[in-house]
Amino acid sequence: MAQQIMIVDDEPGVRALLNDTLRIAGFETVEATDGMSALTLLRTHKPDLMVIDINMPLMDGFELVERLRSSNDLTPVLMLTAREDREDITRGLKIGADDYVIKPLKSNEELILRIKAILRRSTKNTDTPTLLSCGPISIDDDQHQVTFNGEDVDLSPTEYRLLQILIEKKGRVLSKNLLLDEIWGITFESESTVVDTYISYLRKKLHRDGFEGIKTIRGVGFQIQEPK
Repeated sequence: MAQQIMIVDDEPGVRALLNDTLRIAGFETVEATDGMSALTLLRTHKPDLMVIDINMPLMDGFELVERLRSSNDLTPVLMLTAREDREDITRGLKIGADDYVIKPLKSNEELILRIKAILRRSTKNTDTPTLLSCGPISIDDDQHQVTFNGEDVDLSPTEYRLLQILIEKKGRVLSKNLLLDEIWGITFESESTVVDTYISYLRKKLHRDGFEGIKTIRGVGFQIQEPK
């Protein structure tokens, strides 16, 4: 069965372009013209991923993602921004988006690769151990659950996959390029700060009660260490 993607954008031309591109790539699509319409559509559709424009009337993309995450809807989100504005990008990632693409699209292929990378890291990997731990942090992949000293921790699919890789290879220093390839599926040399951004999100959620196990190895990459 083809995976379904919900396109949320107020511009008919953009929706038509995305619809054609995604269908050619083998996806099913449904469309919404703004955030409110998307929330209504979600009552009857359960997409595998949502492509959400930031600038829309009635309810913009930021508010839509915030509403989804506050209701514990973890549907993966790729955001569209018309400007290469770092504040927009950082805000989108911080509230729970999984990646972003800048409009106008420079490459349909890049869009599809990014979508496939998000879907891949949002899907359970049968080769990954189902139970992982590092100090107070535990991952139960069967339940897609992360706990800190037994308390549930809410992570986006991207945060979850990053933590999973760090703990799978705990003690090893992992380069930014390796993490970009493992998590995003392709290397974005000009956008390598996305790894630093997600590391900072994990630290905000997991560096507490004396645990500070996610380390930056300057000029090399990152690692997670067991508490001493």
